[in-house]
Amino acid sequence: MATKLSSAQKAEVLIEALPYIQRFYDRTIVVKYGGNAMTDIALQEDFAEDIVLLKLIGMNPVVVHGAGPQIGALLQKLGKQSQFIQGMRVTDEETLDVVEMVLGGLINQEIVTLINRAGGKAVGLTGKDGHFIHARKLKVASKENKKKKIDVGLVGEVVRIDPEIIQLLDQRDFIPVIAPIGADENGTAYNINADVAAGKLAITLQAEKFILLTNTAGVLDKAGKVVTGLTAAKVKEMIDDGTVSGGMLPKVECALDAVRNGVKSAHIIDGRVSHALLLEVLTSEGVGTLIRGASANRANHR
Repeated sequence: MATKLSSAQKAEVLIEALPYIQRFYDRTIVVKYGGNAMTDIALQEDFAEDIVLLKLIGMNPVVVHGAGPQIGALLQKLGKQSQFIQGMRVTDEETLDVVEMVLGGLINQEIVTLINRAGGKAVGLTGKDGHFIHARKLKVASKENKKKKIDVGLVGEVVRIDPEIIQLLDQRDFIPVIAPIGADENGTAYNINADVAAGKLAITLQAEKFILLTNTAGVLDKAGKVVTGLTAAKVKEMIDDGTVSGGMLPKVECALDAVRNGVKSAHIIDGRVSHALLLEVLTSEGVGTLIRGASANRANHR
Protein backbone atom coordinates (compact mmCIF):
# COMPACT_ATOMS: atom_id res chain seq x y z
CA MET A 1 0.00 0.00 0.00
CA ALA A 2 1.39 3.43 -0.96
CA THR A 3 2.39 5.74 1.89
CA LYS A 4 0.11 8.73 2.16
CA LEU A 5 1.94 12.06 2.06
CA SER A 6 1.09 14.92 4.35
CA SER A 7 0.20 18.30 2.85
CA ALA A 8 3.65 19.60 3.79
CA GLN A 9 5.35 16.64 2.08
CA LYS A 10 3.28 17.19 -1.06
CA ALA A 11 4.36 20.83 -1.08
CA GLU A 12 8.02 19.76 -0.74
CA VAL A 13 7.68 17.45 -3.76
CA LEU A 14 6.25 20.28 -5.86
CA ILE A 15 8.98 22.70 -4.74
CA GLU A 16 11.66 20.15 -5.64
CA ALA A 17 10.24 19.99 -9.18
CA LEU A 18 10.17 23.79 -9.62
CA PRO A 19 13.77 24.36 -10.84
CA TYR A 20 13.41 21.55 -13.39
CA ILE A 21 10.13 22.96 -14.65
CA GLN A 22 11.81 26.35 -15.06
CA ARG A 23 14.92 24.96 -16.73
CA PHE A 24 13.11 22.72 -19.22
CA TYR A 25 10.23 25.05 -20.06
CA ASP A 26 9.56 25.07 -23.83
CA ARG A 27 12.29 22.46 -24.39
CA THR A 28 11.77 19.34 -26.50
CA ILE A 29 11.97 15.92 -24.89
CA VAL A 30 12.00 12.90 -27.21
CA VAL A 31 10.84 9.70 -25.50
CA LYS A 32 11.32 6.19 -26.89
CA TYR A 33 8.39 4.23 -25.42
CA GLY A 34 8.74 0.46 -25.10
CA GLY A 35 9.34 -2.47 -22.77
CA ASN A 36 7.14 -3.23 -19.76
CA ALA A 37 5.91 0.36 -19.69
CA MET A 38 4.17 -0.43 -22.96
CA THR A 39 2.56 -3.76 -21.98
CA ASP A 40 1.59 -3.36 -18.29
CA ILE A 41 -1.79 -1.62 -18.00
CA ALA A 42 -0.95 0.38 -14.86
CA LEU A 43 2.39 1.50 -16.33
CA GLN A 44 0.66 2.49 -19.58
CA GLU A 45 -1.62 4.82 -17.63
CA ASP A 46 1.34 6.20 -15.64
CA PHE A 47 3.22 6.91 -18.88
CA ALA A 48 0.26 8.71 -20.44
CA GLU A 49 -0.23 10.85 -17.32
CA ASP A 50 3.50 11.70 -17.27
CA ILE A 51 3.47 12.81 -20.92
CA VAL A 52 0.36 14.96 -20.38
CA LEU A 53 1.80 16.60 -17.26
CA LEU A 54 5.11 17.41 -19.03
CA LYS A 55 3.11 19.09 -21.79
CA LEU A 56 0.91 21.02 -19.35
CA ILE A 57 3.91 22.45 -17.47
CA GLY A 58 5.38 23.80 -20.69
CA MET A 59 7.64 21.09 -22.10
CA ASN A 60 7.30 19.58 -25.58
CA PRO A 61 7.28 15.77 -25.35
CA VAL A 62 7.53 13.76 -28.59
CA VAL A 63 6.85 10.01 -28.36
CA VAL A 64 8.43 7.40 -30.64
CA HIS A 65 7.32 3.82 -30.04
CA GLY A 66 8.09 0.28 -31.08
CA ALA A 67 5.86 -2.81 -31.17
CA GLY A 68 8.26 -5.74 -31.43
CA PRO A 69 6.42 -8.29 -29.23
CA GLN A 70 3.04 -7.41 -30.72
CA ILE A 71 4.35 -7.76 -34.28
CA GLY A 72 5.96 -11.09 -33.41
CA ALA A 73 2.73 -12.38 -31.83
CA LEU A 74 0.63 -11.55 -34.90
CA LEU A 75 3.19 -13.06 -37.28
CA GLN A 76 3.11 -16.24 -35.21
CA LYS A 77 -0.70 -16.34 -35.43
CA LEU A 78 -0.34 -16.05 -39.20
CA GLY A 79 2.08 -18.99 -39.18
CA LYS A 80 5.10 -16.84 -39.99
CA GLN A 81 8.29 -17.25 -37.96
CA SER A 82 10.11 -14.08 -36.94
CA GLN A 83 13.76 -14.00 -37.96
CA PHE A 84 16.37 -11.58 -36.61
CA ILE A 85 19.85 -10.80 -37.84
CA GLN A 86 21.94 -8.77 -35.39
CA GLY A 87 18.79 -7.50 -33.70
CA MET A 88 17.07 -6.44 -36.95
CA ARG A 89 13.80 -8.13 -37.92
CA VAL A 90 14.10 -9.64 -41.39
CA THR A 91 11.26 -7.90 -43.21
CA ASP A 92 9.77 -9.19 -46.46
CA GLU A 93 6.67 -7.61 -48.03
CA GLU A 94 4.26 -9.77 -46.02
CA THR A 95 6.05 -8.95 -42.77
CA LEU A 96 6.05 -5.24 -43.65
CA ASP A 97 2.26 -5.38 -44.08
CA VAL A 98 2.00 -6.72 -40.53
CA VAL A 99 4.50 -4.12 -39.23
CA GLU A 100 2.51 -1.27 -40.77
CA MET A 101 -0.79 -2.66 -39.48
CA VAL A 102 0.42 -3.23 -35.90
CA LEU A 103 3.02 -0.47 -35.50
CA GLY A 104 1.43 2.30 -37.55
CA GLY A 105 -2.16 1.33 -36.82
CA LEU A 106 -3.13 -0.65 -33.73
CA ILE A 107 -0.34 0.27 -31.29
CA ASN A 108 -0.01 3.87 -32.46
CA GLN A 109 -3.70 4.49 -31.92
CA GLU A 110 -3.69 2.73 -28.54
CA ILE A 111 -1.01 5.16 -27.33
CA VAL A 112 -2.87 8.14 -28.78
CA THR A 113 -6.03 7.01 -26.98
CA LEU A 114 -4.16 6.56 -23.67
CA ILE A 115 -2.72 10.09 -23.82
CA ASN A 116 -6.03 11.64 -24.88
CA ARG A 117 -7.85 9.83 -22.09
CA ALA A 118 -5.34 11.30 -19.62
CA GLY A 119 -6.26 14.81 -20.82
CA GLY A 120 -3.70 15.39 -23.56
CA LYS A 121 -4.08 16.09 -27.27
CA ALA A 122 -2.12 13.36 -29.05
CA VAL A 123 -1.81 12.89 -32.80
CA GLY A 124 -0.58 9.61 -34.31
CA LEU A 125 1.85 9.61 -37.23
CA THR A 126 4.16 7.34 -39.14
CA GLY A 127 7.30 8.61 -40.81
CA LYS A 128 5.46 8.30 -44.12
CA ASP A 129 3.01 11.05 -43.15
CA GLY A 130 4.15 14.23 -44.82
CA HIS A 131 7.18 12.17 -45.87
CA PHE A 132 8.98 13.43 -42.79
CA ILE A 133 11.23 10.39 -42.20
CA HIS A 134 13.31 9.85 -45.34
CA ALA A 135 14.78 6.36 -45.36
CA ARG A 136 16.85 4.02 -47.49
CA LYS A 137 17.47 0.31 -47.43
CA LEU A 138 19.72 -0.84 -44.60
CA LYS A 139 22.25 -3.60 -45.12
CA VAL A 140 23.80 -5.10 -42.00
CA ALA A 141 27.51 -5.82 -41.81
CA SER A 142 28.32 -9.51 -41.27
CA LYS A 143 29.88 -10.33 -37.88
CA GLU A 144 32.32 -12.70 -39.56
CA ASN A 145 33.30 -10.36 -42.37
CA LYS A 146 32.69 -6.64 -41.85
CA LYS A 147 33.07 -6.00 -45.59
CA LYS A 148 30.18 -8.36 -46.35
CA LYS A 149 26.69 -6.84 -46.21
CA ILE A 150 23.60 -8.87 -45.30
CA ASP A 151 20.23 -8.04 -46.88
CA VAL A 152 17.53 -8.03 -44.18
CA GLY A 153 14.72 -7.00 -46.52
CA LEU A 154 12.57 -3.90 -46.13
CA VAL A 155 14.49 -2.57 -43.13
CA GLY A 156 15.55 1.04 -43.38
CA GLU A 157 18.02 3.52 -42.02
CA VAL A 158 17.23 7.20 -41.56
CA VAL A 159 18.61 9.48 -44.29
CA ARG A 160 17.09 12.66 -42.91
CA ILE A 161 14.07 13.93 -40.98
CA ASP A 162 11.99 16.97 -41.92
CA PRO A 163 10.89 18.42 -38.56
CA GLU A 164 8.21 20.83 -39.80
CA ILE A 165 5.20 18.62 -39.07
CA ILE A 166 6.44 17.92 -35.52
CA GLN A 167 7.14 21.60 -34.89
CA LEU A 168 3.67 22.58 -36.12
CA LEU A 169 2.02 20.04 -33.81
CA ASP A 170 4.09 21.27 -30.83
CA GLN A 171 3.11 24.87 -31.54
CA ARG A 172 -0.58 23.87 -31.45
CA ASP A 173 -0.11 22.01 -28.14
CA PHE A 174 -0.51 18.59 -29.74
CA ILE A 175 1.65 15.66 -28.64
CA PRO A 176 3.15 13.74 -31.61
CA VAL A 177 3.11 9.94 -31.30
CA ILE A 178 5.32 8.45 -34.01
CA ALA A 179 5.57 4.95 -35.46
CA PRO A 180 9.05 4.49 -36.98
CA ILE A 181 8.16 3.64 -40.56
CA GLY A 182 9.99 5.65 -43.20
CA ALA A 183 9.91 5.84 -46.99
CA ASP A 184 12.39 6.50 -49.78
CA GLU A 185 12.01 8.89 -52.72
CA ASN A 186 10.00 6.25 -54.62
CA GLY A 187 7.53 5.77 -51.78
CA THR A 188 8.90 2.36 -50.75
CA ALA A 189 8.20 1.86 -47.03
CA TYR A 190 10.83 0.62 -44.59
CA ASN A 191 10.67 -0.75 -41.06
CA ILE A 192 13.08 1.30 -38.90
CA ASN A 193 14.44 0.38 -35.47
CA ALA A 194 12.52 2.55 -32.97
CA ASP A 195 15.56 3.37 -30.81
CA VAL A 196 17.47 4.57 -33.87
CA ALA A 197 14.52 6.58 -35.23
CA ALA A 198 13.97 8.24 -31.83
CA GLY A 199 17.65 9.13 -31.51
CA LYS A 200 17.81 10.64 -35.01
CA LEU A 201 14.63 12.62 -34.31
CA ALA A 202 16.13 13.96 -31.06
CA ILE A 203 19.18 15.13 -33.02
CA THR A 204 17.05 16.76 -35.74
CA LEU A 205 14.94 18.59 -33.15
CA GLN A 206 18.05 19.42 -31.05
CA ALA A 207 16.15 18.07 -28.08
CA GLU A 208 16.98 18.93 -24.49
CA LYS A 209 16.60 15.27 -23.57
CA PHE A 210 16.42 11.89 -25.31
CA ILE A 211 14.86 9.32 -22.98
CA LEU A 212 14.71 5.57 -23.61
CA LEU A 213 12.35 3.51 -21.44
CA THR A 214 13.76 -0.01 -20.96
CA ASN A 215 13.22 -3.17 -18.94
CA THR A 216 16.41 -2.65 -16.92
CA ALA A 217 17.43 -0.34 -14.10
CA GLY A 218 19.83 1.48 -16.44
CA VAL A 219 23.45 1.04 -17.51
CA LEU A 220 25.28 -1.23 -15.06
CA ASP A 221 28.95 -1.29 -14.09
CA LYS A 222 30.93 -4.52 -13.72
CA ALA A 223 29.58 -4.92 -10.18
CA GLY A 224 26.00 -4.76 -11.47
CA LYS A 225 25.26 -1.31 -10.03
CA VAL A 226 23.52 1.45 -11.96
CA VAL A 227 25.86 4.24 -13.06
CA THR A 228 24.76 7.73 -14.02
CA GLY A 229 26.12 11.19 -14.79
CA LEU A 230 28.30 9.67 -17.52
CA THR A 231 30.23 11.58 -20.16
CA ALA A 232 30.44 10.39 -23.76
CA ALA A 233 34.10 9.48 -23.19
CA LYS A 234 33.22 7.32 -20.15
CA VAL A 235 30.46 5.54 -22.08
CA LYS A 236 32.86 4.75 -24.93
CA GLU A 237 35.32 3.37 -22.40
CA MET A 238 32.60 1.09 -20.97
CA ILE A 239 31.74 -0.15 -24.47
CA ASP A 240 35.39 -0.78 -25.35
CA ASP A 241 36.11 -2.77 -22.18
CA GLY A 242 32.95 -4.87 -22.55
CA THR A 243 31.08 -3.44 -19.53
CA VAL A 244 28.25 -2.45 -21.88
CA SER A 245 27.25 -5.34 -24.13
CA GLY A 246 24.34 -7.41 -25.39
CA GLY A 247 20.92 -5.81 -25.71
CA MET A 248 22.02 -2.66 -23.88
CA LEU A 249 24.74 -1.92 -26.45
CA PRO A 250 22.50 -0.60 -29.30
CA LYS A 251 20.56 1.59 -26.86
CA VAL A 252 23.75 3.08 -25.43
CA GLU A 253 25.09 3.66 -28.95
CA CYS A 254 21.89 5.55 -29.89
CA ALA A 255 22.21 7.65 -26.73
CA LEU A 256 25.88 8.32 -27.47
CA ASP A 257 25.10 9.37 -31.05
CA ALA A 258 22.47 11.79 -29.73
CA VAL A 259 24.69 13.58 -27.19
CA ARG A 260 27.55 13.79 -29.67
CA ASN A 261 25.25 15.58 -32.10
CA GLY A 262 23.72 18.35 -30.04
CA VAL A 263 21.23 16.68 -27.67
CA LYS A 264 21.90 18.00 -24.16
CA SER A 265 21.46 14.68 -22.36
CA ALA A 266 20.34 11.11 -22.95
CA HIS A 267 18.65 8.95 -20.33
CA ILE A 268 18.27 5.17 -20.24
CA ILE A 269 15.65 4.62 -17.55
CA ASP A 270 13.70 1.86 -15.87
CA GLY A 271 10.27 1.76 -17.49
CA ARG A 272 9.11 -0.77 -14.89
CA VAL A 273 9.04 2.01 -12.27
CA SER A 274 5.74 3.83 -11.78
CA HIS A 275 5.91 7.38 -13.22
CA ALA A 276 9.51 6.83 -14.33
CA LEU A 277 9.41 9.81 -16.70
CA LEU A 278 8.44 12.31 -14.03
CA LEU A 279 11.01 10.93 -11.60
CA GLU A 280 13.75 11.25 -14.21
CA VAL A 281 12.86 14.73 -15.47
CA LEU A 282 11.61 16.46 -12.31
CA THR A 283 13.69 15.05 -9.44
CA SER A 284 17.39 15.10 -8.54
CA GLU A 285 17.70 11.31 -8.13
CA GLY A 286 16.16 10.00 -11.37
CA VAL A 287 15.53 6.32 -12.12
CA GLY A 288 18.25 5.28 -14.50
CA THR A 289 21.41 6.34 -16.30
CA LEU A 290 22.06 9.86 -17.56
CA ILE A 291 24.63 10.50 -20.27
CA ARG A 292 25.68 14.13 -20.56
CA GLY A 293 26.36 15.99 -23.76
CA ALA A 294 29.32 18.35 -23.95
CA SER A 295 27.07 21.38 -23.42
CA ALA A 296 25.10 19.96 -20.46
CA ASN A 297 25.12 21.78 -17.13
CA ARG A 298 27.61 19.74 -15.08
CA ALA A 299 26.72 21.38 -11.80
CA ASN A 300 23.15 20.13 -11.88
CA HIS A 301 23.04 17.57 -14.62
CA ARG A 302 19.48 16.27 -14.51
